[in-house]
Amino acid sequence: MRFGVLGTGTVGRTIAGKLTELGHEVQVGSREADEDKVTFAEAASFGEVVVNATAGTASLEALNAAGAANLYGKVLIEVANPLDFSKGMPPTLSVCNDTSLAEQIQEAFAEAKVVKALNTVNAAVMVTPEVVPGSHTIFVAGNDDGAKAQVSELLQSFGWPAEDVMDLGDIAAARAMEMYLPLWLRLFGATGTPQVNIKVLAAE
Repeated sequence: MRFGVLGTGTVGRTIAGKLTELGHEVQVGSREADEDKVTFAEAASFGEVVVNATAGTASLEALNAAGAANLYGKVLIEVANPLDFSKGMPPTLSVCNDTSLAEQIQEAFAEAKVVKALNTVNAAVMVTPEVVPGSHTIFVAGNDDGAKAQVSELLQSFGWPAEDVMDLGDIAAARAMEMYLPLWLRLFGATGTPQVNIKVLAAE
């Protein structure tokens, strides 16, 4: 399959590398083309599936540069978090409570099939879940069940067991997924490693 990965930071490069390792065709998009990247618009046009791995505060701008026509009808895997570092560390959220970055993206690009996923773990855990011992949970959310099923299959190819992929419902669930980040930062601090995750357990 062809993937357009928007974003050249650690997350974008890590996901692009994993997709390439799995045999997919990948183009990485940035504001400006270079020897190992193309423009946002070129990457989005190329991809049958598009991954938004840009900085959350710049995601809407990046997706506008990618172009609505290049996202039309496509699964858009939304990995970004709206982290605001303007006041230093720890960051705050530029969007929270009554909306989410993923919802804003879905509203702006109504014909794209936005699926929030992978934003609750760091890049290494996204594509190599076994670096965290034992069973642990990754979440998906979105309005299109078929798109979520496609993303879940992709996560399984990354190494996430099907039983560890939890569907939280429609795109409004992205609010909780994004607001989890302040807790994740505390878990990082408490454990001393960014390779940390949680397991959701429920009584029978």
